[in-house]
Amino acid sequence: MQMEPIKYYLIIILTIGSVSCKQNLQTAAENPIVTENQLPGTTDWMLTNSQTDTCSITEPYPEIFLCRSKPIEGYCSKTSVKAGEALKVFVSTDPPSPFEVDIFRMGYYQGTGGRKVASLGPFQGITQPVPEDGLNNLKECQWEQSFEIETSQEWISGVYLGKMTATKSGLQSYIVFIVKDDREADFLFQCSDLTWQAYNRWPEWRSLYDWTYQGTDNHNPWHVRVGADVSFDRPYGYYMNSLPAGLLPITNGSGEFLLWEFPLAYWMESLGYDVTYISNIDTHTDPQGLNRARGFLSVGHDEYWTQQMYENVTHARDQGLNLLFLGGNSVFGKIGLQPASNGVSDRVFGRIEWFPDEQELMGSSSYGVGLADWTCVMPDHWIFEDTGMEKGDSIADLVGWEYHGYPLGNIEGLEVLATGGMFEPDSGNTYAATYYETPKGNFVFNAATCWWNMLLATPPAFPYPQNPKGLFTDRIVDFRKNDPRVQQMTRNMLDRIKSSER
Repeated sequence: MQMEPIKYYLIIILTIGSVSCKQNLQTAAENPIVTENQLPGTTDWMLTNSQTDTCSITEPYPEIFLCRSKPIEGYCSKTSVKAGEALKVFVSTDPPSPFEVDIFRMGYYQGTGGRKVASLGPFQGITQPVPEDGLNNLKECQWEQSFEIETSQEWISGVYLGKMTATKSGLQSYIVFIVKDDREADFLFQCSDLTWQAYNRWPEWRSLYDWTYQGTDNHNPWHVRVGADVSFDRPYGYYMNSLPAGLLPITNGSGEFLLWEFPLAYWMESLGYDVTYISNIDTHTDPQGLNRARGFLSVGHDEYWTQQMYENVTHARDQGLNLLFLGGNSVFGKIGLQPASNGVSDRVFGRIEWFPDEQELMGSSSYGVGLADWTCVMPDHWIFEDTGMEKGDSIADLVGWEYHGYPLGNIEGLEVLATGGMFEPDSGNTYAATYYETPKGNFVFNAATCWWNMLLATPPAFPYPQNPKGLFTDRIVDFRKNDPRVQQMTRNMLDRIKSSER
């Protein structure tokens, strides 16, 4: 199915206070994020010519119909690398075509959202095979290497998109990877790439949620028990999911970064916060690395964790690390990481069970679909300073697409900052945004909603939620206008963390 070139509009955030911005930039004048974002940016990172295939099975699931980009698609050998390390990339073009790659670091960059750091190619593209199903429906590509990215020591930590363009057709798609570092920083921004991969349906109907009984045509696209395995050794397909907001984002190779996480990264870098980026896999493998920051950010839709991640973050909290769960449905599915068939560690995973005790870390429990207003019940708490919010004031439609709620953790001093019932009259559920402090004096905040970051910023290409068809409710959800109250609460927390001891 040929898609028309996607038109994007540059929307500069007008609601960020100039005084607060100036103060943040002055206090962070020497950090690499400020220096990096003073460099020239560009909107050329955005796709302007893309094509996807329709999944072979669309009924009775018409809401999920876009699967992959056969003309050009690829994947990386690692989820994250340190600056100066090499990254192998595997690409398929069908039909065969030469292709070029432009590498961009994603950030603020005067509102453009990205900076080009390299142009590579041309390379000769070939059509690479779709693997047969392995054990537990696993699709694991063993493609020929197409090229290698020699990252530069000058590249600072961040999320990087490789915009691949097939020479013959001009069709485009992304690869995505994280550049990490070892430096001390105020904030660790954890990208939720385990969840990106869990929902990845490449080449079609092969996500963690898809289950086809071997030897049959009995396919379940929302299997939520132990069963399927998925691999990082495959491209990210189009992420297509009929959220209650009617949001149908097309990210075409970039996982879920542009949907859930880019608004926060864009906004934080616009204000000069000292932030460094890691993968879920880094949280799993590098517990000591968590200690180099003051604050840890779990962002957007951070659903799938390993037990080791849970233990590592819990230990870091107990040592004094502040935690911000700026998302919903977080720490919900427990997965087990396995090596790839070629022996590379942590490339395959499947569900083990659901976390029974996520509320003991986050403060409240993880849930799936639900929509609600976010209503203040503790206006005297410092998080609400300078927001003007009073008890009973609500931020309309902020709770969704998934959320956190009761039961709460058995934690001394746990406070509920915002709570209320869901719009669905028969759900019986109640969301709960929570806060608690540890004996070390650090704190844990739980926003209770996937959509917290949507009201912080509207970067270029941001696929903001809407509800034009009234899915699940008759309410209209539209986040094109940022909310200064959400911005102020987030600044309050980030500034307190920034001034705390490491």
